[in-house]
Amino acid sequence: MAIPTSATGPEPGSQPIPGEASEPGTALLRDRSAAQRVTFLELFFDLVYVFAVTQLSHLLLAHLDWAGAAETLVLLTAVWWAWNFTAWFTNWFDPDQLAVRLAIVGIMLAGLVMSAALPQAFGGRGLVFVLAYLAIQLGRHLFAAVALRGQQLSREYTRALVWFGLSTVFWLAGALVHGPAARAGLWAVAALVEYLAAAIGFPVPGLGRSSTTAWNISGEHFVERCRLFVIIALGESILVSGQTFGSARFDAGRTAAFVTAFAIAVTMWWIYFALAGRAVDSVVETTADTGRMGLRITYVHLPIVAGVIVTAVGDEIVISHSGAHAAGFTTAFVLVAGPALFLAGHLLLKRIMFGYFNRARHVGLVALALLVPLGAVLPPLAVFMAAAVVLVAVAGADVVAVRRITEAEAASEAMAVEL
Repeated sequence: MAIPTSATGPEPGSQPIPGEASEPGTALLRDRSAAQRVTFLELFFDLVYVFAVTQLSHLLLAHLDWAGAAETLVLLTAVWWAWNFTAWFTNWFDPDQLAVRLAIVGIMLAGLVMSAALPQAFGGRGLVFVLAYLAIQLGRHLFAAVALRGQQLSREYTRALVWFGLSTVFWLAGALVHGPAARAGLWAVAALVEYLAAAIGFPVPGLGRSSTTAWNISGEHFVERCRLFVIIALGESILVSGQTFGSARFDAGRTAAFVTAFAIAVTMWWIYFALAGRAVDSVVETTADTGRMGLRITYVHLPIVAGVIVTAVGDEIVISHSGAHAAGFTTAFVLVAGPALFLAGHLLLKRIMFGYFNRARHVGLVALALLVPLGAVLPPLAVFMAAAVVLVAVAGADVVAVRRITEAEAASEAMAVEL
């Protein structure tokens, strides 16, 4: 996942120029002395996950109950983990090197197979899904361990491989058992093993454990990769809204639902991207432990992405049934859960970035929770519009807060000049 600075020998920023490296495999690593930008191959790679996110939202819509939600969550943890580990990989390995490029293309192919199997992962294609997922995770780490053999970096990837070997037992057992409940349980254990292993540094007897202080990353590159995945999820939400709206007549109710869905997507973008973006980049780049920061960002983005996916499901429900008289508990819960997960994830993101819990997001989460029981008497469109109003209010509070900070900084600078 994350790569220790000790793997290359020199301090960050002084890595040998590819081609002049004395250690095997070092030429495959990025030049850390230059700015780390997302490459076209990484953008191309992300196209697979546009498909994966669409598959997940359709799966949840087709199984809109607690069991379906649990199954979708288990699959989302795997999809997010497969993408995220590759983001860490390309933060260190240079996609312009032929061997790395071929490895990413192979991961991409396995990801496409994994995504294609998602709708039937709890049916007849469970083994296909698992084999594709394991090919991604084991294959990537095996490539790195072999390519950099003899270096400390290889030792780090070997630790992770041991833990992936442990989780493989549960992934395969789940694929081979009968019954979606048993499969979901075993796969949940597999995902839990992997997520906990990363959190505690992949400890292995005889090899020790990794330290996040050794997992130095390019913060700008990593933050940009996470942002691009959020864009993927938001894009899928807009795609679902447009397809659903265009599939039947354009009456007043459907049009209102479509406009509300678009407003929610724009507001989510506004909350996530439009405010404090540069501040986030600065925090990640200047922190003393970029590895720990990157790991925390990895975890808190899971509810953010889940929120956008669930919101896309809500978009389709409301646009398709805009004339319903009462939403009911299940529908109201889905309509509220998407924005709530998004706000909760962003609340945690601001906490780890800036060290405080945002009051506007707390108030927004309470307001969204109060909308669920109202679904018994309010139509789905009304609940949906109310959720949109809550998000707009949170975005508005951010605008006011940023303006106050800007004015305070300007006043402070003016006072300094006068003195």
